[in-house]
Amino acid sequence: MRLWIGLYLSQLPLDVFSPLWSDDTGCVVLEQGRVLACSPMAAAAGIRPGMRQGGALMLLPQARVVERDPGREAAALEAVALALLQYTPLVTAAEDASLLLDVGASLRLFGGVRALCRRVRASLAALGLRAALACAPTARGAWLLARCGGARVLRLPSLARRLDALPSGALPPARPQLLWLEGIGCHSLGQLRRLPRAGLQRRAGPALLDMLDCAYGLAPELFTWIVPPASFRARLELFDRIEQAELLLAGAAHLLQQLCGWLCARQLAVLGVRLALEHERGRTACPPTLLEVALAEPTWHEEHLLRLLKEKLGRQRLDAPVIALCLEAPRVQAAVLPSGLLFPEPGGSPEDQRQLFELLAARLGEDQVLQPLPQADYRPELANAWVPLGSGASARTAAAGLPPPARALPRPVWLLAQPVALLLRGHRPFYGSPLQLVSAPERIEAGWWNGTQTRDYFVARGDDHALYWIYRERIAAADGLAAPRWFLHGLFA
Repeated sequence: MRLWIGLYLSQLPLDVFSPLWSDDTGCVVLEQGRVLACSPMAAAAGIRPGMRQGGALMLLPQARVVERDPGREAAALEAVALALLQYTPLVTAAEDASLLLDVGASLRLFGGVRALCRRVRASLAALGLRAALACAPTARGAWLLARCGGARVLRLPSLARRLDALPSGALPPARPQLLWLEGIGCHSLGQLRRLPRAGLQRRAGPALLDMLDCAYGLAPELFTWIVPPASFRARLELFDRIEQAELLLAGAAHLLQQLCGWLCARQLAVLGVRLALEHERGRTACPPTLLEVALAEPTWHEEHLLRLLKEKLGRQRLDAPVIALCLEAPRVQAAVLPSGLLFPEPGGSPEDQRQLFELLAARLGEDQVLQPLPQADYRPELANAWVPLGSGASARTAAAGLPPPARALPRPVWLLAQPVALLLRGHRPFYGSPLQLVSAPERIEAGWWNGTQTRDYFVARGDDHALYWIYRERIAAADGLAAPRWFLHGLFA
C-alpha cells in the first residue's frame, strides 16, 4: 500500500519564536515592515497579519517586535525532517515549508495510519511546532490536502473527490493565472481538470498539468530524499538566559528527537551522548558545562535517553546562565534489534533491567552503581572486580576471554569476603555439623608473581543438606608439624 503523509508547517514563522508568546507584553513578527504573525495577546489587541509596524505599535505600544529570520526557519525545517526519519527513511522537502513522508512500508511497524499520525504529531509537539497533517495515496495529493487544512484519504477515488473540491489556486503553477481562471468560472481543481488540456498548457505551461496529474495519481512522481549526515551534532539557541538546569529538559527533548531520527535513518545505536550547556559570551564568558550520559548497552529510544538526561539535569548545579544547548553522539555502533520471546518473563526483558540500572546510575551517580567484571585469574577472590556501570567494560566480553574450565566449573552464589577457618572433628571438617565431601577436588595453584596459593576445593554437604564450598591448603606450615588446614570460602544457594 502506497501512502504519503504531508506536513504543512503553516505556523513555522510563529512557532520558531514560540517561547516569546508567553511574554506578558505580546510579540509581533515582522517581514519587510509588515506583520507576519503575532502572539495571542497581540491578536486580542487587534493586531492582524499584514498590518504595518506603526499601526501594530499604536494598538499595543509595549509589544515586543522581532524580525522574521529565514535562516532560523530553514534550520527548524531541517530539524523536523531529521526527527521524522525515525518513522521512514523516505522524507523530502516540498514547497511552502512542507515535508512529505512515504510511510507505506511503516504502517504495520507503527500500528496503522492513525497510530503513526499520532506519533508524528507528538514528535512535532516535542520540537515545539504545529503543522497541518494529511494522508493520501499520492505525494502531491497529500501536500494539497495538508496545504488546505489537512485530511486523511487512503484510496484514489476518495482522493479524487477531495481534490476536486479544493480551490484552483492551491496549485502553485496556477496562482499567476488565478484572475483568468476566476474570470472563466474555474474556481476548483475539479473544474480545472475539465478544461481542454491543450489550451490550458498553452496558457499556463506544462508544469500545471504535470502537478495536476501527479496529485491525482496519473503520472509518476520523482523526489530528492533527505540524506542524514555522517555524524550527529545539533544545537539549539534558547529564548532567554536559563538559570535552573531543570528548565533545560524541553530543549534537550527537542535535540533528542533529532538524534533518534538520525539513529534510525543510519541504523545505529548510541553508547553515550554529550550535552553541552553553553553559557554567556564576552568578558564574563566561561566554558560550557558538559553532561556525559554513558550507556551500558546501546540504545536508540528517545524515552530512555530523556529519562537519563532528566536525572542528570536534576542533579546539575549551574555556575552561570545557559543560553544554548548542543547535543553530540560521539560513540555509536550498528543497531542490533532484540529478539522477542514467545512467553516473556514476568520480571521484564533484559533490556528493561539494563535501562533500570542506567537510570539508577544517572540518579545516584555512576560511581554508586557497580557491575561485576570477570578477571583472568583462577583465584576466586581475585576472579572478579566491581567497576562503574558506565565504564564501558562488558562482563560478557570479559567472561568470553576466560579459559573454558573457569567458566564451566560450579561456583557458589555467595563468596565470603574472607575464608573462615574450619575445625577438624574425626578427621573431617566441621561447620555446624561434620561436612561430607560430595565432589572431586578442584586444584587451584596460581599467583606465583604475588604470593603463590595452592588449594584443593571441594563441594561439601552438611547434615542440614546445605552445600558449602571449602578448600584445603596443600602446603603445610613451614615447620612441618601442623597439618594442612581447611577453610570455608562460599555458600551455594
